[in-house]
Amino acid sequence: MPEFCTCGAQLPPDALFCHKCGKPQREIPGAMAAEEVKDRIEIHVPPPVLQTAGSPRVDFRNRAAVRIALLLAVSATVLTGFLPFLNWLAAGFFAVWFYRRKTGARMNVGAGVRLGWITGLLTFGLASVVFALEKIPAALNGQLAETIRQQLHSLPMQQDPAVVSQLNELLASGSGVAFFLVFTLAGLFLMITCLSMAGGALGAKLTGRG
Repeated sequence: MPEFCTCGAQLPPDALFCHKCGKPQREIPGAMAAEEVKDRIEIHVPPPVLQTAGSPRVDFRNRAAVRIALLLAVSATVLTGFLPFLNWLAAGFFAVWFYRRKTGARMNVGAGVRLGWITGLLTFGLASVVFALEKIPAALNGQLAETIRQQLHSLPMQQDPAVVSQLNELLASGSGVAFFLVFTLAGLFLMITCLSMAGGALGAKLTGRG
């Protein structure tokens, strides 16, 4: 006796599916078992790990950092006569600001201090060149000691007779003048680098909030 599907189509003997509507006509034990196993097995696929390239370390091998530090060092050197001390602080701050604008990388305080330190070293190098160019003509003419006395004359400490006497004794010999120049450069190095590092830390602290 022919079999019929619920859709009305006549089925051939032992048909597994209706050729018209595709409805299953027999229970397949193996297929049912496979479906049950598939439903019971939970396959946990870990989410893909997003790998982002870390920001390059801020040091002298970082070309972007060195270029920006050099740009700010030149600017700070030019502004020395207009904004003394503040120009070195601003150099470190804007070095961090420009670095973030160029690279898009956020900087922590440590990286800001390193960029400020690089900026300070380059600024000190330029300041030393300017300092030497200012003193070389006087040294060649034998008037270096007198030039230094004139530059120190306007300082408040020159009002103290004891200080005046000590400076005159120091500048009376060539070794004393050399010591004074080295002492001046050492003090300049500390001021420039420390202020630039402080500016870099401040820049990293403020720009890191955005």
